[in-house]
Amino acid sequence: MAPSSPARFLYALNPLAKIAAPLPAIVLLVFVRDLATPIAFLVLSYAILLVGVRFSAGLAAMLAALPVGAIVIGVGFSLWTDPARVDQSVIVLQLGSWTLYGGALSVGLATGARIAAIVALTLIAGVSTTGPDLVRATVQQLRVPYRIGYTALAAFRFVPRFGHELDVIRQAHRVRGAHGGRGPFAAIARWFGYVVPLMAGAIRHAERVALAMDARAFGAYPDRTERHLVPFRARDAVFILLLWAVSAAIFTFCFPWGL
Repeated sequence: MAPSSPARFLYALNPLAKIAAPLPAIVLLVFVRDLATPIAFLVLSYAILLVGVRFSAGLAAMLAALPVGAIVIGVGFSLWTDPARVDQSVIVLQLGSWTLYGGALSVGLATGARIAAIVALTLIAGVSTTGPDLVRATVQQLRVPYRIGYTALAAFRFVPRFGHELDVIRQAHRVRGAHGGRGPFAAIARWFGYVVPLMAGAIRHAERVALAMDARAFGAYPDRTERHLVPFRARDAVFILLLWAVSAAIFTFCFPWGL
């Protein structure tokens, strides 16, 4: 977990608080149809992310890609919108008998902005929360049985392990000159050569994990002592209430259901 600091407050919050705070806005954004409401939540999400997490190249790429993706999705949806059901007072583009109306473009851009706003709100928890801390929070606060939570966490950790083993297998094949050549058939042959050793490595890793869990009496008792605590503090409740209040203010001001 990233070290917390006053300027990067999201790292210090409980993972459940970072999920619960934007959740009502995410649900309600599914039902709005205007353009102003999702743009307001997009700006709010960007402000929280820029203040609450450490800035990195990956975060910058995601924040830059969201508006571009929203525009691309919006234009795509506008091309599929039924012209008979939109405002036809403004003509944006006309090619022969086909016409793109301003109403269709507005509907498409609103859809793209809505998707971008939902993704941006999910990034509040996504870029500042680790998998182990989320599992610990669900076990400690939501009372999810630890046998379910930590088993899911162990399964999730198989993914980077598979990536490492696949890299080792590829290097071994290159050293031995196995499945050389270029073209689609050579690539298929190489991938088939990775399957068996990758499955063997997965079985060995699963056996080691099972033995380690048995050695620690995993599942023998209904509760376990937690080594790492993820408490739910007053600041978590304050963050939830503040974001709920700001979300309610945005919905009240824009009132997208009155359109």
